This record gives sequence, C-alpha cells and structure tokens, in this order.
Amino acid sequence: MNLAFDVPEWRKIRVIINTDAKNEADDQFAIVHALLTPRFRIKGIIGAQFETTGKMMNREHTMQQSCDEVHKILSLMDLEGQVPVYSGAANPLSDELTPEPSAGAEAIVREAMADDDAPLYVVFMGPLTDMATAYLMEPKIAGRVTVIWIGGEDYPNGGWEYNLFNDIHAANVIFDSPIELWQVPRGVYTTMRVSLAELIHKVQPYGRIGNYLVEQLIEFNNSIKYPTWPKGEMWSLGDSPCISLLLDEHEYGYTYKPAPRITQDMYYVHDQKERMIRVYHFVDPRFTLEDMFSKLALHYSNHNN
Repeated sequence: MNLAFDVPEWRKIRVIINTDAKNEADDQFAIVHALLTPRFRIKGIIGAQFETTGKMMNREHTMQQSCDEVHKILSLMDLEGQVPVYSGAANPLSDELTPEPSAGAEAIVREAMADDDAPLYVVFMGPLTDMATAYLMEPKIAGRVTVIWIGGEDYPNGGWEYNLFNDIHAANVIFDSPIELWQVPRGVYTTMRVSLAELIHKVQPYGRIGNYLVEQLIEFNNSIKYPTWPKGEMWSLGDSPCISLLLDEHEYGYTYKPAPRITQDMYYVHDQKERMIRVYHFVDPRFTLEDMFSKLALHYSNHNN
C-alpha cells in the first residue's frame, strides 16, 4: 500500500469481515477501507446472506451474490487470491439451537482457536448468522473474539431494522452468549452521511475501485423508487463505523447495557442485568469518512483508472 506509513506488528489486529455485500451499495466502501488499512491483518471475507429482505426485492441466492461482489472488489484492487473469501450460510437460522454450517463459520472458529496473540475481531455488516453458527458449533470461541455488529434499532425500544430483520434468531444467540459484542445501532450508523457530489470528488478519481464504488452507488440510488428513500443526492455509508472503531474505540462514544431479548417483531425486552454488551451512541463521521477518503487518495493518486 502506498500510504507512506506502516503500523508496528505488535499493534496489528486480526480481522474477519462478514458482509452482505450486494444488498445495496455501502458495504463496498467499508470493505475497501478495511483492505487499505495497515493495522488490519485481514484473515478472510465472508459473503453473507440477506434472504429475508432479498425476497422483498425478488432476489434469491443472496449469499452467492455477496461472495461474487467481494471477488469483484478484490479484482478491481488487484488483490484477487491474496485474501481468502468464504461462503457464509445460505439461509438464516431456523431457530436458536440449530446452526447453519458454512465455510465462513468454520473459518471464524478456526481463527478464534488459532495460536495467535493478536486480538481477533469479526465485523458484521449484515446479519449475525455466521457468528451465531460459529458459536453454536464451538462455544469455546467466546473469550477469544470480539464481534462488532452494524445492526439493531435504537434503545430502549428497538423495532424494525434491516440487518436484524435478516436473522433475528442469530441476534438472540449472540446477545445471549458470553461473546464480547459491540453494537452500532441504526441511529448511529446512519450518521455516516455523504453526498453524491462528495463521493464523485473524493472517491471516483482514485483507481478502478474508486470509479466502481461511485458508479455502483449511483446506479443503485437511481434504481430505487420508494417515496421517501433514497433522497436523491445523498447516501449513508452505514457499514463504515465497524472499520473506524478498530482504529479508535471511541471510548467516549459507548455505554455498557444489559443485552435485551429481541422479539420476532424486533422490539427489545429488558429482562436481565447480567449479560452486558457495548452499545455505541456516537461514532465520529469526520474521522471515519476522511480516513477512508485519504487512504484512497494516498494509495491511488498515481494510478490510472
């Protein structure tokens, strides 16, 4: 990477990315951001399903679509073959006791149980299906991994939220487990607002991947015709906080809360006080987005599209 700096090995962390990369248009930005971040030792990228919302859009085989999108991103960055890509579960969990085995879940277990002193973080930009499966397959991974999840509605009430909707059972498995969990609810991840003009100015000029990031977002933006979303000239890069929190934990931006039980209509039931999770109420949009913009510019300023 052409960033003019590196990170000492003892400061580096292991990262696995779990992404429903083709569900809309923001996962791609977070994936690229992660791949350009020298602190991260990327141990794999897992393609995630989004079958429940996919049916609403007349789409199927969504996990494979996510994997295909990951491969496209790696190809555009000339990284194909350098980062392992794993298939996640093809469907959400059927209940809270039965795993949905996948190569991705096996990779999480394998990396968590590896003899490596570097901390392991698994970031989820979609449902928690593969993390719940990994835990159900091997509960010993608790205490050996930290999970960052972009998902869930705001506290205290909860309610409908896209990533949660794609696997409520999996969320309950992880919320009820002893795994260290950092949750970034909708009211926080939607603060990563950018305008299309800003993206054309700060992202599109930088490499084939910069051009693709902007083109695919504009194409998706123009294809959606709901009355109130999208708004025409802006987007929220809602998956990007999971990258910036691994650069700086934002110790001023979270509180520990008792993990709620989540109902099937996605409301929070506060019925216990022992199991605590970290819930973010603030992630710095300036820090998050400008780090991504700067890394793209530094790496690709001398590249041709």
